Amino acid sequence: MDAFLVSTAIVALAEMGDKTQLLSLVLAARFRKPWPIVLGILVATLVNHALAGAVGAWVTQMVGPDAMRWILGLSFIAMAVWMLIPDKLDDDGTSQHSRWGVFGTTLIAFFLAEMGDKTQIATVMLAAQYSGAYVWVVAGTTFGMMLANAPVVWLGDKLVKKVPIRMVHLVSAVIFLVLGLLALFAPMLKDLA
Repeated sequence: MDAFLVSTAIVALAEMGDKTQLLSLVLAARFRKPWPIVLGILVATLVNHALAGAVGAWVTQMVGPDAMRWILGLSFIAMAVWMLIPDKLDDDGTSQHSRWGVFGTTLIAFFLAEMGDKTQIATVMLAAQYSGAYVWVVAGTTFGMMLANAPVVWLGDKLVKKVPIRMVHLVSAVIFLVLGLLALFAPMLKDLA
């Protein structure tokens, strides 16, 4: 259950102000049909994060525990730095896909926008950290994405204007930094105790 709660919190925070959250806002403004947009986000996220979680689980089996500790620790610290770099949406990503309807456009645009995104990388790392809890990690990261994106679809820019995105990014960066430091130094602290 820890894997679910931690995954939900990390991804919900990491998603604030992310390009996929901005994409949610663009899709909501363009189509004004929240249910197919939210369903498209859900399906795209489930598929994307299931693949990312599988990669994380596979990496855990292929790499020894000491190497994995260093990979995870440094990756979480890199995510902390990445959280401090604001995202922007280059274009709405929907014009070439609108022939597929609201759901199809959302599914394709959201899936592609998530490729290599912070939350996808976080899913890989969380699945590696919580080996054996793959389903809980994917469920948590997907729920975190929905917590961050569904309100944007329904409430649009009213919500985005009231959320201090910079503060959310700073809090997220601190959480990733702490996770990274714990991954790197927890075994050493146990030896000292």
